[in-house]
Amino acid sequence: MLANPSFNGSYSAPYPLLNSLRTQNFLFSYSPSLRRSKNSYNSSISSKRIQVRSLKKPVDLQTLSDSLDGSPFTSQPYSVKIPVGDRHILVETGLIGRQASGSVTVTDGETIIYTSVCLSDVPSEPSDFYPMSVNYQERFSAAGRTSGGFFKREGRAKDHEVLSYDGLHSPDALAVTAAGIAVALSEVPSTKTVAGVRIGLVGDRFIVNPTTKEMEESELDLMLAGTDNAILMIEGYCDFLPEEKLLQAVEVGHNAVKAICHEVDTMVKKCGKPKMLEAIKLPPPELYRHVEEIAGSELVKALQIRNKIPRRKALSVLEEKVITILTEKGYVSKDEISVASEIVPEVFEDEDEDEVVIEDGEVDEGDVHIKPVLRKAVPLLFSEVDVKLVFKEVTSKFLRKRIVEGGKRSDGRTSSGIRLINGQCGLLPRAHGSALFTRGETQSLAVVTLGDKQMAQRVDNLVDVDEFKRFYLQYTFPPSCVGEVGRMGAPSRREIGHGMLAERALEPILPSEDDFPYTIRVESTITESNGSSSMASVCGGFLALQDAGVPLKCSIAGIAMGLVLDTEEFGGDGKPLILSDITGSEDASGDMDFKVAGNENGVTAFQMDIKVGGVTLPIMQQALLQAREGRKLILGEMLNCSPPPSKRLSKYAPLIHVMKVLADKVNVIIGSGGKKIKSIIEETGADSIDIRDDGVVKITAKNLTILEKSRAIIANLTMVPSVGDIYRDCEIKGIAPYGAFVEIAPGREGLCHISELSTDWLAKAEDAVKVGDRVDVKVIEINEKGQLRLSRRALLPEPSPEKTSVKPQTSSPTKDTGSSHNAKTGNTPQSIPSSENSLLSDEKLVKKVVHSSGDAGYINKERQKKSSGKAVSTLSDKDEKDWKEMLVPTSDHQGLFCAYRTKGMHPLNCSTHLVGLDDTIVSRSVGRQSDSHLINTNQYEKEGLIPTNIRKKVPTQELEERKDALWQKFCTIFIDCMMTVVHVKIFSIVF
Repeated sequence: MLANPSFNGSYSAPYPLLNSLRTQNFLFSYSPSLRRSKNSYNSSISSKRIQVRSLKKPVDLQTLSDSLDGSPFTSQPYSVKIPVGDRHILVETGLIGRQASGSVTVTDGETIIYTSVCLSDVPSEPSDFYPMSVNYQERFSAAGRTSGGFFKREGRAKDHEVLSYDGLHSPDALAVTAAGIAVALSEVPSTKTVAGVRIGLVGDRFIVNPTTKEMEESELDLMLAGTDNAILMIEGYCDFLPEEKLLQAVEVGHNAVKAICHEVDTMVKKCGKPKMLEAIKLPPPELYRHVEEIAGSELVKALQIRNKIPRRKALSVLEEKVITILTEKGYVSKDEISVASEIVPEVFEDEDEDEVVIEDGEVDEGDVHIKPVLRKAVPLLFSEVDVKLVFKEVTSKFLRKRIVEGGKRSDGRTSSGIRLINGQCGLLPRAHGSALFTRGETQSLAVVTLGDKQMAQRVDNLVDVDEFKRFYLQYTFPPSCVGEVGRMGAPSRREIGHGMLAERALEPILPSEDDFPYTIRVESTITESNGSSSMASVCGGFLALQDAGVPLKCSIAGIAMGLVLDTEEFGGDGKPLILSDITGSEDASGDMDFKVAGNENGVTAFQMDIKVGGVTLPIMQQALLQAREGRKLILGEMLNCSPPPSKRLSKYAPLIHVMKVLADKVNVIIGSGGKKIKSIIEETGADSIDIRDDGVVKITAKNLTILEKSRAIIANLTMVPSVGDIYRDCEIKGIAPYGAFVEIAPGREGLCHISELSTDWLAKAEDAVKVGDRVDVKVIEINEKGQLRLSRRALLPEPSPEKTSVKPQTSSPTKDTGSSHNAKTGNTPQSIPSSENSLLSDEKLVKKVVHSSGDAGYINKERQKKSSGKAVSTLSDKDEKDWKEMLVPTSDHQGLFCAYRTKGMHPLNCSTHLVGLDDTIVSRSVGRQSDSHLINTNQYEKEGLIPTNIRKKVPTQELEERKDALWQKFCTIFIDCMMTVVHVKIFSIVF
């Protein structure tokens, strides 16, 4: 680990570096211009920065210029192709970003990554960590897109820069390699080249850097980074992949990384910059001895405290004690000059002389040249930062020694021991699902919220279509969980990463959307943290999902594994020691943090980061096998959760019903501009109705009543009734002289003609039903427009023989009482109303025999020949009035039959018309030769009784050819009408 680096100024060219910033004297360049007293200089806050920025060895500019002329890294473009899997990637440098310390572009197909690394001009303040940050950003223009946000620009920075994305080659694996190459080419102190690859598994074949299409079929998504001899980091997700398969994938990935590293090392030799290894500042060895002498015995006692907070406080007090004692002995000073003297010892030898500080207008603003006057040497001092760093390292050493030698960890567990586990479900009554999972001093409060598609998380990415995540887990790590005061703001990268790991771990056990159509949000709030909080989120999330009633496929748990690599140093046998369920101190002081989630059958998610130079496959294998045993134990403890998960939907969770309709009915539900679907939501109170183009409809509602009402409306709007369907308990919505309108389903009505309302003859529809009545009906006909003709009579019991005669009309006392018997069938024709029966029998248009089996056959059709003379009406004025009242003009209908007679003619001589068949209006007059001409429809059109598009001029010859077919259809309707009283509409009566 490179600790506390301090870089010597700004490097636009590779200046020769000193062997040691701590032990060598520095010679300052001198040019007299301005004198400043030593006291004034020391009082300046930026004095240390000014001194450090001016620490440059005298360099012959002519020599330096000559050396740079032939330098391979003076912005000369250089490129190389590197084999990766079954493809090659192109690495280029020296063309883009030439002022950066290191910059490269890496190309795979048409996906291009640009990566640059820069060093700060001014060294950072001394610290006990490596001051490095990585920024990553995907440009939407790389895929020919624009951000969907209001400002139309990319949001927060990410870990690499994507200049071009072809949608085929994933950029994230390339980004790791590009970053490693950029660092290798720059002056940044690094001892090894780093590269990264992605590994997929399709069938039994491992694929290096698979395409996006191959990843859709892959059982494994593994990201691996490493050097030529060790693995540094792995992260991956799979569907219960056995540990053996996972190790094979890691081996394949590491072999690919080795090949990349070897090619990059060759490239660095040709165009790389010299490393600033000499600029690394490490604490002096003497400081370790002083800290161990002061804190030794008390440190052992502090590490035996089992609870985190008391142990942390004890270590903090002990650290302050060490600093205080070293300060009293003169080894540590917090004064500003002390730090400067630590950096530049033995520079000042004559404390009576002043320093000469000159400003140089030829250099960047703030750069100065200082000519110090030598002074007497002072004792070597340690900085407070170094003391704290050494104290941490000594604490880690003592902790490792206790684990290796004593076989006990801080909380008394063995290396494979698991902390005490406790689980509680249903803590939050209004939440859809909740669980509190506690493992030692790590605790997660997991809450599940169920919703519809509108609750899905939108992911704005580089592909053509934005992703909507049906399941997502959001991880929150407030400062209070570690007993600290801090600022709450946007989620950090750590929180996002931990949440993604837990999310991908739980995803394989979720039901499909067809089985569970909810959008699922899991919120994991860490209420206590002492190591492995992400794996606590996995366990707590699983319990919360069960409590929410989500039908999970199986159980799952997560565990974090640790490592003490060099055990021989602490009295061990030299073999690596794997630790199960590590705490925070073991994570910070150990060599590895390896998180593994899954069950006894396999792994679903894993993540490993290393604090040493890398680990080997045998170490990983040992860690995976020990993690499997730990997961088994944790799963067993989770079964004892009290109270247990309810495993049913909360009464506060929304209800979702999924139904399938015909794709061509989608527009019927949506309506013009969405009016219909909005009206359904307003009418029923549903939360939402989501419709896909393939006809899948999701209805979300707060309760079952609203859900059923919405479902019924949509079902009725989209149903396709067929002839013969029976609908029960239907409401009469309206009454007309010719029948009743029956609602067979909400929003869907049909006409039940007066002839189909009852088995008895009816003078008007109100004699049988009234508005609001509920009846059973049967679909007996559907026209081309989809209009329904219904029958109530078809579902009524047949009348007894003595009730077959029907009450005649008062205006026509004639009644058919004949009981003629058909010779062929032996059946007696059914009686019909007197007036209509007279029209049928006198005109002898057709006779219909009804068989006992219900089959009907036509046995005769002839026209009645009449004389061409004018008929004389034999009806009285009262009878004529009754005719006019009976034949009331009505709206048009399919297969329309019209009747009228000229004033003074007998009703039996009335003309008959068939309207609307084959888009024609055909006249059929009794006693007249009018079969071959069209009647004048102007009057009908004016009255709005006949649609204009029905009128069609048909030539006489063509009409003659179609006459028989039209007449046959007319007779069919007429016979049907006679048997069912009537099925036609009266357009007009002319007397």
